[in-house]
Amino acid sequence: MTKTSETDAQRRSRLRWINLGEAIAIAALILSGLGLWHEWNKREEAPKVVVEKPTAIPLALRGRVADDGRTLEIAPIESSHALQSLTITVGAQAIELGSDAELAAATVEDALGKQVDRDAEGRKQVRVRVAARYVEAGTDKTATGSYLLSYKWKSGGLLGGRSLRFVGLSR
Repeated sequence: MTKTSETDAQRRSRLRWINLGEAIAIAALILSGLGLWHEWNKREEAPKVVVEKPTAIPLALRGRVADDGRTLEIAPIESSHALQSLTITVGAQAIELGSDAELAAATVEDALGKQVDRDAEGRKQVRVRVAARYVEAGTDKTATGSYLLSYKWKSGGLLGGRSLRFVGLSR
């Protein structure tokens, strides 16, 4: 077996590289410790709000004709709105509706009174004022708006006269 003998210069060179590696490791350990100390002593800041508060959505209503035009079911378009009460002003008469907001054709017919021509054929419209109390995101709100209530006159048959039937509600 032959044993390689290393010269004195080679041994010093090898020891120098070990010392250089140890110095780099110690420097990395010091930098790591400084980073940990910096994070540990950092002042607490208030958390930043990333999500903005939702904006208020204006109330918009839709009317759905039911019972062959005898009733009009009024509901908010947005599902986040919940009606508490609804007041519809036709001419000079105010009609109070509850949270179900179901408007009867006979009530509107009485409110129109003698102002309208009952013998006219086709679709007619009358401007109504709607005042609503509703809840959005847990807060009570109010809104007013002007809508067009569309209707037509339907004959009542052999003994009945002409009666009002709803066609729709639009903005």
